[in-house]
Amino acid sequence: MSMKRNLVMSFATAALGLSLIAGGTVAYFNDTESATNTFTTGVLELGINKDVILNIENLVPGDTMHGNFVLTNDGTVDMKEIILHSSYEVVDNGESNHGDDLGDHIILEYIYNVYDRERVVFKKSLSELRDNPQQIMEKFPAGSKEGKFAVEFKFIDNDDDQNHFQTDELKLNWKFEAVQRDGDQDLQ
Repeated sequence: MSMKRNLVMSFATAALGLSLIAGGTVAYFNDTESATNTFTTGVLELGINKDVILNIENLVPGDTMHGNFVLTNDGTVDMKEIILHSSYEVVDNGESNHGDDLGDHIILEYIYNVYDRERVVFKKSLSELRDNPQQIMEKFPAGSKEGKFAVEFKFIDNDDDQNHFQTDELKLNWKFEAVQRDGDQDLQ
């Protein structure tokens, strides 16, 4: 038995020696660092100084109406352009219009960008503007000064009988759409 015991002890000693040698050869130093990355999106926010640009009553052919409004870039993102979407509804309160559109008789003489001294829309009837978006401003950087606009409308007197428009209402809706700047391919 002693031989068996010596043999078992020899194998156990050899195994312990090999495990110490193998363990010593795979030991190493280790260090880790981490970095946190944050992606925050910007804010695209167009502001306007009023809900109603014009509210005119007792309008007759030949009348001219003036108004103004101010647009602001209240966000953190530069705007590539501002688009005007125009729509309207005619409320026929009196005599039938027989298919004659009041929007054909009211002309937007101009939208004038006061600061840039530029006419951005010129001589278009409301019916021409309907569902026909118009760019009224290009490049509106965040933090820049406001955009001030003057407008002029005219109810055209066509020297014909326009009595069928008496007591009618035209409800003009302007929606201003801000378009973000193009994406930056090398933003850092």
